[in-house]
Amino acid sequence: MSDIAFNKTRQDSKLLLVLGMGLTGVSVAQFLTQQGRRFVMADSRPDLAIADTLRRDYPGVELSLGQGNDLDFDQFDEVIVSPGVPADSPLVLRAREAGIPMLGDIELFSREARSPVTAVTGSNGKSTVVHLLTAMHKYAGVNVALGGNFGTPALDLITTPEADHYVLELSSFQLETTSSLCPAAAVVLNISEDHMDRYAGMDEYIHAKRRVYHEANVVVVNRDDKAAYALAPDDVRRISFGLDEPPADSDYGIRQQVDEPWLVRGKETLIAASSLRILGRHNWGNALAALALGDAAGLPREAMLETLRGYSGLPHRSQWVAEVNGVVWINDSKATNPGATQAALEGLDRPVVLIAGGQGKSADFTVLKAAIKAHAKAVVLFGEDADEIAHKLDGTAPIVRSTGMADAVAQSAGLAECGDYVLLSPACASFDMFSDYVERGRVFMDLVREWERHAL
Repeated sequence: MSDIAFNKTRQDSKLLLVLGMGLTGVSVAQFLTQQGRRFVMADSRPDLAIADTLRRDYPGVELSLGQGNDLDFDQFDEVIVSPGVPADSPLVLRAREAGIPMLGDIELFSREARSPVTAVTGSNGKSTVVHLLTAMHKYAGVNVALGGNFGTPALDLITTPEADHYVLELSSFQLETTSSLCPAAAVVLNISEDHMDRYAGMDEYIHAKRRVYHEANVVVVNRDDKAAYALAPDDVRRISFGLDEPPADSDYGIRQQVDEPWLVRGKETLIAASSLRILGRHNWGNALAALALGDAAGLPREAMLETLRGYSGLPHRSQWVAEVNGVVWINDSKATNPGATQAALEGLDRPVVLIAGGQGKSADFTVLKAAIKAHAKAVVLFGEDADEIAHKLDGTAPIVRSTGMADAVAQSAGLAECGDYVLLSPACASFDMFSDYVERGRVFMDLVREWERHAL
């Protein structure tokens, strides 16, 4: 028997515990079933809504719900934990106490994928960059697959016909349990405080993000973010991007030419910033990051630039909604942490009425003070942590409390004047009032369009 066949037999004989039966857990179960692997499913929710569906779809697989008192952890060789399972979950703690190796779906993907991977992480901008980069690959005629933390679970990408290139958006939660990704190119777009309800501090969060660079062939780095820049290794090919002049011919940046800024590579002029259809200076950075990653993947320059000219962005990310009486309304509901809201504010060139609030996730809202002082004429707050946020932002701009999204829109309409922006950029999670950021954004857009109809 060959070593490869022997190792595969050893892998197939292992008993695995799949922990957390959300979207990722179900993806793992499907993959393991197709691979003929032995596994047990577990979820801490005793009333899991899809329990009957799981029992029907996986009739020979044990399903444990609740605290896992019926599980013998000594029987498991590995635990595959979903990124949404809290680190202090009783099931996770029991697995750690038993000394069982813990991995995630991205690690399983890494062991199976045969095509190059571009890996993108960061506190903000990940989804825009991976979506734009994937569009660049498609325009260039590359058979590309996009997934991970964005849309399709990673393992679903390799249970369909193999792609020629993978683009993965990766969260810090996913990177915690990943050790053998070895991407062709990787980037940490930026670092700002997020998920402090999960991590003991920023050092722990940053350590998780750093893992994306492990064994990467090319690292893309953000010159404008010292914390992110410091994470990249020095012994591999580097491409940098930033909103300044590029320091080397292979780097990307911004150059003022005649009366407007241009995106450039070294001394080469690429595209005028005014030609981009995505709003804000922060999206200049996202475009530059995508260009650098496309460069690392060997994409043709003109294919990347043509993609940029037509790219209008993703919903709920600095999304233009309407212009009413000279006031432009922008939906940035995806901004679920202060760093994202800071970037959105700094990307706008006219006075802003900011709508913010929700569940603060123990974030430090004082990082918004400078951006609010510089760009906001008023802040309208709503949601669970509005009082705490108001206290942290005291002295920055007039602060107005609202009872909910409808009241926030009405109050903002009264505060904004012709030439202003009204920006929904909550800097918070949405779960106190909405099912997710998508519902929050849709409610906002519906209210704005209703306001627009009444204003006509």
